[in-house]
Amino acid sequence: MNAGMMRFLPICLTTLTTVGGLIPLALTGGAFWRPLAVVIIFGLLLATVLTLLVLPALYAIVVEVLGGGPSEPSGAGAGDDAGQ
Repeated sequence: MNAGMMRFLPICLTTLTTVGGLIPLALTGGAFWRPLAVVIIFGLLLATVLTLLVLPALYAIVVEVLGGGPSEPSGAGAGDDAGQ
C-alpha cells in the first residue's frame, strides 16, 4: 500500500501525458486512427483508476473481512520444529 502512495503522482502524470498526446489523434485522426486513439485513451484511464483506487480498496476490504494480511514466506518457520 505504501508503494502505491509513493508512485501515485508519477503514474497519474504519465497517464495524463499519454492521454494528452493522443487527444489530437482522437480529434483529427482518420477513419482508423480516431477510434483507436479513443479506445487507448479510455482503456488507459480505466486501467489507471482500477489499479490505483479500486484494487487497493478491495484489498483492504478483503483483509479486514478475512483477517490477516500478507502471509509469511514459505521458508520462514521451517527450521523451528526440526529438533523436536
